[in-house]
Amino acid sequence: MKIQKVIPFKTREGISQELVQQLLQKGKQYGLNAVFPFSTGKIVVAQWVQLKCRYGCSRYNTSWCCPPATPDPEKAQAIVNEYSLALLLVGSTSCVDFYLNNNRKRTKQVRCWKGTVSLERMLFLKGYYKAFSLVGECCALCKTCAYPEGCHFPQEKRPSIESFSIDVIGTLKNLGISPRVASHKNESYSYYGIILLQ
Repeated sequence: MKIQKVIPFKTREGISQELVQQLLQKGKQYGLNAVFPFSTGKIVVAQWVQLKCRYGCSRYNTSWCCPPATPDPEKAQAIVNEYSLALLLVGSTSCVDFYLNNNRKRTKQVRCWKGTVSLERMLFLKGYYKAFSLVGECCALCKTCAYPEGCHFPQEKRPSIESFSIDVIGTLKNLGISPRVASHKNESYSYYGIILLQ
């Protein structure tokens, strides 16, 4: 997806412009190009999203970071309701291997994953003790997930946005972003992560 409209940075209650800039600087090491604070009231949680996981993804029931190992839509909504602020993380990439399961694709996925979790940790260390990240790519920390056996990286285990029943496109539209789905594998596309804050 590509962003057609860019949201200007705004200082929100609970997070300073300076901290947003620090997060962006750190995020650039991982390929992120924007960080936007927004109200969690803009997040769209929907039942249908897990249908895409169950019937459209080979990772269903094979990963600790995908359904059914992640919260169902009702639980996900209840968790989102415990937060008032979120950060949208935006990166862009191209990946001709998007539909393949190879090391080049996996390297990009791990970079995205580690970047999101490192920003969550940075926020935690700055006093946002409830910070929790939802990653914009599926987990690729292991070539093959140990699921249902114990996770090899429990401290970095996080659900993807979609596995948390979040309608990414609906949420982006609520934020004034007009996403466009990349239709060719050679196109660059945007990917998104969310960090929930209080």
